[in-house]
Amino acid sequence: MTDPIAPAIELKGISKAFGPVQANKDISIRVMPGTIHGIIGENGAGKSTLMSILYGFYKADAGEVWINGRKTEIPDSQAAIAAGIGMVFQHFKLVQNFTVLENVILGAEDGPMLGTSLARARGELRALAEEYELSVDPDQLIENLSVGHQQRVEILKALYRKADILILDEPTGVLTPAEADHLFRILDNLRAEGKTIVLITHKLREIMEITDTVSVMRRGEMTATVKTAETSPEQLAELMVGRKVLLRVDKVPARPGDAVLRVENLRHVDSHGVERLKGISLEVRAGEILGIAGVAGNGQSELLEVLGGYADATGTVRVNGKEIALSGPGSDGGARRACGIAHVPEDRQTEGLIMAYTAWENTVFGYHRDPRYQSGVLMNNALIREEAQDKMTRYDVRPPNPQLAARNFSGGNQQKIVLAREIERDPDILLIGQPTRGVDIGAIEFIHQEIVRLRDKGKAILLVSVELDEIFSLSDRIAVMFDGRIMGERLPDETDQTELGLLMAGVTGDPSGDPIKAVEASLEDKAAREAASHD
Repeated sequence: MTDPIAPAIELKGISKAFGPVQANKDISIRVMPGTIHGIIGENGAGKSTLMSILYGFYKADAGEVWINGRKTEIPDSQAAIAAGIGMVFQHFKLVQNFTVLENVILGAEDGPMLGTSLARARGELRALAEEYELSVDPDQLIENLSVGHQQRVEILKALYRKADILILDEPTGVLTPAEADHLFRILDNLRAEGKTIVLITHKLREIMEITDTVSVMRRGEMTATVKTAETSPEQLAELMVGRKVLLRVDKVPARPGDAVLRVENLRHVDSHGVERLKGISLEVRAGEILGIAGVAGNGQSELLEVLGGYADATGTVRVNGKEIALSGPGSDGGARRACGIAHVPEDRQTEGLIMAYTAWENTVFGYHRDPRYQSGVLMNNALIREEAQDKMTRYDVRPPNPQLAARNFSGGNQQKIVLAREIERDPDILLIGQPTRGVDIGAIEFIHQEIVRLRDKGKAILLVSVELDEIFSLSDRIAVMFDGRIMGERLPDETDQTELGLLMAGVTGDPSGDPIKAVEASLEDKAAREAASHD
């Protein structure tokens, strides 16, 4: 009788609490060897805690870890590496001014004579690159590599340390579609060679495309493990949230009116002297959503900062035909709000909220000088609290308690507080950056509906998002940014992710040869120029 194949990973009854918060509760999961196993769940579901226990960052309060059929103690990451586990973090752990080769051997040197380690590593890297399509120049500095190539270095680091199990945390969050496709080919190759991969992602499309099995977590517990081929995005979303969720944005065609925002030749130089906006021109009309697509770091953040009054610039910006100041007096956020601009910033915790202040105080920040809120020399706090309660109820902020500090709300509910503050001012144009970053799938549905509702009221919306699915779902027109420029504009039903992905990498027209190589060449060139500008 043949013994059954032992799971590559088996977690039995894992529990972990941080004070009163039960992050993991009696979790059991089996991951079979040579498979790609997805783990999904809302924010705070316990996914990262569970993987941190497996990689030795945390010690479980209860439960057992079994690797390849053997009970294994993993008190730290060195023990995890010794057990054949590697982890590629969402935010890479690379030394920027070291070469690829130096990063790969860092912490795994053969001894005090680095020359021997480097020579051996060079040969192994060459073999790994050929075997898994992980080609990268071993002598290139990390700071001169594109994000996609830096991710390859992280995978090479794990493979160099003989990892048979790879954990990847949100691996496509900063990749172009072409780079994501290439990553999936790498994962396919690793699976074909018998490697076991655990993929943590919130993108249901990726789960359906690349995984063999998927486990769903909710509120610290494992709610289901299913074969990917036997489920659907809709079923997975329901398992994550506990109710049916509308995954597509239900909206009627836009009926654009006159241009509310006109931007001409907008330029911005950052504090390092690097030009981040290089002659941006665009317009947003009443009753439409203009989506700005692009990989993070290509000027989208600076565009929002300039338009929101956070940064100086040159060029011309008109709102409802009236030119606004881009520097000096009258160019701050207060002046922007006075002319009908509302702004939901990309980072709600550092730019949208004051975390130590209460929810009711945060619902009025930026608008506190409104005469309605004045009561002699004091503010009418009773009115502000009353309106805050009403906003929190209508925007389904949970818990609907205005007295709680902003830091006590989940990310999705913090985002709803910011949205309520800005949308309820009835702006002519809403600037909104990464509206659902770090937001639970149930809150995503609500936020999308609110954005569309505002558009249908005849408001203009400038949307910046690194999520292409979100750009396609919400936008009536799409402009693509790369390296501080608008590379092109498309209608959602007349383009696809491949074309937008090429534009996001600075590739215009029909690229000759392999489009992925064209993307890589363009991104490497941009990275090298940025590194040179800081020298």
